[in-house]
Amino acid sequence: SCDASQLCNCSSMGLDFVPLGLTAKITVLNLAHNRIKHIRSQDLQQAVNLRALLLQSNKISSIDEDSFWSLAKLELLDLSNNSLAHLSPVWFGHLFSLQHLHLQGNSYRDLGESSPFSSLRNLSSLHLGNPRFSVIRQGNFEGIELLHKLWIDGSNLSQYEQGSLKSIKKINHMVINLRNSNIFSEIVRDILHSVAWLEVTEIKLPVERNSLVQNSTRPFRLQKLIFKEAFFTDETISRAILLLKEITSLKELEAINCRLAGRGEWNTKEIASSGPSFVETVTIINAIIQNFHLFFDLDGMESQINNLKGLTIASSNVFMVSCKLARHFSSLLYLDFHDNLLANKRLDETICEGSWPSLQTLNLSQNSLKSLEQTANCTSRLPKLNNLDISQNNFGEIPDECTWPKNLKFLNLSSTQISKVTKCIPDTLEVLDVSANSLKEFRLELPRLRELYLTKNQLKALPGATPIPNLVALSVRRNKLNSFSKEEFESFKRMELLDASDNNFICSCEFLSFIHHEARMAQVLAGWPDGYMCDSPLAVRGARVGAVHLSPMECHRSLVVSLICVLVFLVILLLVAVGYKYHVVWYVRMTWAWLQAKRKPKRAPPKDVCYDAFVSYSENDSDWVENTMVRELEQACPPFRLCLHKRDFVPGKWIVDNIIDSIEKSRKTLFVLSEHFVQSEWCKYELDFSHFRLFDENNDAAILVLLEPIQSNAIPKRFCKLRKIMNTKTYLEWPAGEEQQQVFWENLKGALKS
Repeated sequence: SCDASQLCNCSSMGLDFVPLGLTAKITVLNLAHNRIKHIRSQDLQQAVNLRALLLQSNKISSIDEDSFWSLAKLELLDLSNNSLAHLSPVWFGHLFSLQHLHLQGNSYRDLGESSPFSSLRNLSSLHLGNPRFSVIRQGNFEGIELLHKLWIDGSNLSQYEQGSLKSIKKINHMVINLRNSNIFSEIVRDILHSVAWLEVTEIKLPVERNSLVQNSTRPFRLQKLIFKEAFFTDETISRAILLLKEITSLKELEAINCRLAGRGEWNTKEIASSGPSFVETVTIINAIIQNFHLFFDLDGMESQINNLKGLTIASSNVFMVSCKLARHFSSLLYLDFHDNLLANKRLDETICEGSWPSLQTLNLSQNSLKSLEQTANCTSRLPKLNNLDISQNNFGEIPDECTWPKNLKFLNLSSTQISKVTKCIPDTLEVLDVSANSLKEFRLELPRLRELYLTKNQLKALPGATPIPNLVALSVRRNKLNSFSKEEFESFKRMELLDASDNNFICSCEFLSFIHHEARMAQVLAGWPDGYMCDSPLAVRGARVGAVHLSPMECHRSLVVSLICVLVFLVILLLVAVGYKYHVVWYVRMTWAWLQAKRKPKRAPPKDVCYDAFVSYSENDSDWVENTMVRELEQACPPFRLCLHKRDFVPGKWIVDNIIDSIEKSRKTLFVLSEHFVQSEWCKYELDFSHFRLFDENNDAAILVLLEPIQSNAIPKRFCKLRKIMNTKTYLEWPAGEEQQQVFWENLKGALKS
């Protein structure tokens, strides 16, 4: 149960005794909330370096006298909420370092005949008492000189021997739960010289006739007196005011959750004649006054409030202060009326002309104010006001112009249901809080503004820096902000604190780059890094902004796309070059032509044959074809019908269809071969679109006429079948002599007729 720092937590483990084997290494031992009944001598004997021992909420009823003797370094001992019926001075005799001792919540009725704490010279805080605790005797606190805090549960204390607490020279803070009102005065007399801050709970204040300073040691040290859950009447308050005036050191007076059975019928004449009050600050929180609407206006108390510097009356159903009384708060600097029933009509009476002349800070938050314009006009009567809190009032509308105090520097308009800001906001402000409203933008010009709070609004961007050049702190928490740029951030030249946490950030590359590379970001951003989460992209949703790093592909998408396009273009260019070099286009076109031809019947019906031969030749050989061969064949007897592309192709028809149709409508195909033929693009296309049809049928439909000698290796490789035919079949060769030419024509005509 021990961690690295030797803090051993054995609480709530159902233990019936202190665990065995405790060593000198242990510094903190928590045995709270178990069932331990007895502390034995040997239980803690080895834990000599123990500094904190927590034994609260067990069932301890007995402790051996020497159980704690080895704990000379112990600083905290908690024995609260056990069953100790008595306290023995021997227990604490060797606890020379003890600073904090908790003994409350046991069953002892007194502290014994002498002091159990006489050896605790370093004791700083002491908690004691319980519902059965009934007696405090003289000498019970002997040996204690200085205490930071003394807490006593004396709810059933019935006997207090005068002078019992007088031996303590200095107590910074004393809390006592006391119901016996007669003992209260005796205790106060004994502690006026030692206690600086006294807190009394559950007391029913008595009508004390004797002076509270009688037999008290001077000078008085009591500066602050707090009553919690106390009960007062008009008579006890009147008397208390008189008696507390005698405590000249008392500066602060508080009443929290107290009840008053009365209507303010105080003995104002006697109070006024007793002289001014030395109290400077009065705080009343959640005062319960039956029939509060019948409460008097405290007429006659004017002399008691002239020196008051701070007044807080909160959660107490205050709906008005009379103008007459308000004008006598001549020294008041701070006034807090939050969580009351002040409305605009009553505010006009409460802040009348000449009232609260020195007031600098006013809190009217959480009241029933409805008109911002009227509220501003009322506060403009306070010439020295510089701090105003009117938050949590339902203003809703905000006018275009307002009249405010000339020196107003701090204004809180949070949670007032305003949807925009106008020039009604004074330009003298240094601090403005408009959090928890419905603002979608902030464009107000406030040249002196240093702090701006825009939490819980609907802003989608940071406010512009130009109208608020001196801004030092800005809060835009819980808005609709999804990013901010480097330019926006750097436009606030004096920015020292920016709270943009709890927004849904779009973690774009630009935003992340700015966040990661801005040197002072961690020092300026409040809540960094835990309060800054990515909402998108989806892959990083819920991740901290500072921990997200996007890939180059995600960050430079346009550049990557451009590079891909360039690469694709280069690949296409390369493919075109390769295709051109290796005649890929030719093979593609040949395949297409072959597919076109395959879809048609092998031969056209006899009735569709129109020509004896389709002539394929180079344009360079057109003179011989058209003037020699055509004349010889078409003028023969009987004449041959030849198909020439120049003469017989259908105009406007696709060249592929013209070639295929002409071949199909001709009995023979006559190729006039020459060097020009094998290099001619036109002849190449004709041969491309026909040789599949012709050569795949294994017949003599093709007639080759060699117009001039051609070497077979000069024929392009893509004319592989033409080369094969020239190597395996007979072809007609045009002779140079006239006699041989006659034989040539006879052979050609014979081939056409076959």
